Parts: sequence; C-alpha cells; structure tokens
Amino acid sequence: MDRERVREEVERVRRVAAQGGYRLHPDPAFVEELVEGYLVNRDRYGYDSCPCRLATGDPEKDRAIVCPCVFRDDDLADYGACYCGLYVTEDYEEEDRQVVVERWDPDAVAQAEVKPSPGEKAGSFGTLTAHVCSVCGYIAAKENAPRKCPVCGVGADRFTRISLAAGKG
Repeated sequence: MDRERVREEVERVRRVAAQGGYRLHPDPAFVEELVEGYLVNRDRYGYDSCPCRLATGDPEKDRAIVCPCVFRDDDLADYGACYCGLYVTEDYEEEDRQVVVERWDPDAVAQAEVKPSPGEKAGSFGTLTAHVCSVCGYIAAKENAPRKCPVCGVGADRFTRISLAAGKG
C-alpha cells in the first residue's frame, strides 16, 4: 500500500474526528494500520468497511460497519474505545483497555462473499487474507497481522494467518 496515501487518509480522518469532537488512538502507527485496513476494503468493495470485521461486499448489509461504524459511540461510552480501537475517549489509557464486546450481527459474516481485489483475474472471486487473534478471536482482515491486538493487546506473534476463498458453489 502506498504510504503517502495512508498518511493523507490518516490526516483526513484526524481532521474529521477532531471536528466531530472525537479522539483517535494515541499510537500513530496503530492508527496507520487501521486506516490501511479500511483503504484495502475501499479498494476491494468501494467503501470504507471497518478493518476489524469481515465485510460481505454488499454495501446495504455492511452499512453498520462503514468506518466510523454505528457502534462507535456506544463502545466509547461503555469501554473507552471503539471495537477496533481507532477512536478512544479523552481519558483512554492503553494499559486499562477492556475487551470491547462485538455488537455487529455475526450472521452477516456467515453470508460474506469476498470480491476480487483490483488486479485479480476476471471471473475470480478472490481470496481474503486475514489474521485471527488466538487469545480473543479478533479478526484483522488485512495482509499483515496488527503489531498489537486492538481488543486484548497481545502481540503479532499471537495471530494466525488465514486465507478465505470465495466463489459460487
């Protein structure tokens, strides 16, 4: 991914968040990883689906998980951070972070159909590379595992890489 594109998007997200009275996670590298994840989703699906959830590829079904997701404010109120950790409260402390309970309907994930990424062969339904945290089950739908799990805080070494193939059966 083009680093300049990621940095520009981080700055845009930071401005929009500040205008709305929101605060981003204090670790700039962590914010860049999350933004890169939704940029991958933007390229794949045409919209900024949350990088911490598996999108279905159907904008109508995924409306609730377009970043910032509809659960952000409830998560901030209940946990001090949103599910992926991009948005945090003013008094957020990384060492006190709680596990944020998933609010999105898990049935939508079971119906997911992965669309091919730009550049994939015509007629291909593509593959989705993801990483699953072996501690809490968090799924990072991106090429590389996060440096740190945004849910439970363990390092990248606790993630398992998975590939999900999609197709019509």
